[in-house]
Amino acid sequence: MISPSYLRTMARYNSWQNASVYRACEQLTDAQRKDNRDAFFGSIHATLNHILWADQMWLSRFEAASPPAKPALSDSTTLFEDWDALKAERQRFDRVIEDWTDRFEASGCEGDLTWYSGSAGREMTRPKALILMHIFNHQTHHRGQVNAMLTGFGINPGVTDLPFSPDPA
Repeated sequence: MISPSYLRTMARYNSWQNASVYRACEQLTDAQRKDNRDAFFGSIHATLNHILWADQMWLSRFEAASPPAKPALSDSTTLFEDWDALKAERQRFDRVIEDWTDRFEASGCEGDLTWYSGSAGREMTRPKALILMHIFNHQTHHRGQVNAMLTGFGINPGVTDLPFSPDPA
């Protein structure tokens, strides 16, 4: 279904896109980033917090990182109130994800992952390959929401297509 090569490609794509989105967000004031834009998580800032929170949560379930400082889903949009702290942690954690995928072996895609889901309120078990794909799909989904909010401010974050990433292989 997927391979370590797929994960490495997606990790590099993720870093490239996060850098692009955060650069575009630098054109906004803090108030604009935190303005409720009627998106799923309200603001750009809240959405970017949620993406980082989810990355930390998922990697902790694979024992590749510590869980987020605020482990409840209800706190996922307030992980970092300060823009510079959020941006720094995003950059740091993108390196964590890339390092993790660089060490990933094919056997890591096999079998199931079992975890307690706060959003479902129960223990869940799903194939690891499915969850690994979800980690990157989740980011892409919510970055799309951020891109739409940036467009609403008249800001173009740039190309988002995987084949145009700096290192698509």
